[in-house]
Amino acid sequence: MHTRQLWSLATAGLSAAALGAAAAPAAPRAGGITGTVTFTGTPPKMHPIDMAKEPTCAKQHETPVLTESVVSGPNSTLANVVVYISAGDTPGSAPKAAVHYEQKGCEYLPHVAVLQTGQPLEIANSDQTSHNIHPLAKTNPEWNKSQPPGAPPLQASYDKAEFIAVKCNVHPWMHGYFAVLSTSNFALTGTDGSFTIKDLPPGKYTVTAWHERMGSQSQEVTVATGAATANFVFKALPY
Repeated sequence: MHTRQLWSLATAGLSAAALGAAAAPAAPRAGGITGTVTFTGTPPKMHPIDMAKEPTCAKQHETPVLTESVVSGPNSTLANVVVYISAGDTPGSAPKAAVHYEQKGCEYLPHVAVLQTGQPLEIANSDQTSHNIHPLAKTNPEWNKSQPPGAPPLQASYDKAEFIAVKCNVHPWMHGYFAVLSTSNFALTGTDGSFTIKDLPPGKYTVTAWHERMGSQSQEVTVATGAATANFVFKALPY
């Protein structure tokens, strides 16, 4: 076969491949969900915590530490709200990287730790005093462990989705939460109340917003390309 014939066949093959690639349907572009969480009613007060009985912690704070069960921002925005896909997505495998939870200045940092089922959780004590970390799980096994100063981090994980209140039996003002989710699609609001859940394939989803005092709300959202919007408004509850 002549060289010109071989070149023609090769060119035809490349053209067919190019046409096939051009004819193949494009992969759906990922979208997302953005929004803001606010509340109506009188903004609740964050009360100062008396740490006089634990001076090693009290001296770490230049200003009084306030309770964090309700943290609000300007324009009645709400912080520490877990926003997540509760239906419509395909749960991915749990990350191998541990979520870090710290006891520092006799506070739980962060106040709400969000993790997936099966994901490692590492709990550290950075204080010069003993703590007793007691997650009040109901669906998962409950446990209660002491952690003296300088002790290695505690290792834990949870197999079932659950919002778990956490307390310290030594310091009664210490409260926090583990938000254990079966999805990797979630966000946690800051004081501006905003959230973004990225990289969602087009489809219909149920989005749920959970707050430790104001409860939970859900709504249906359709994601195409770009960002869909889901805003949540809670009603402030009196202390």
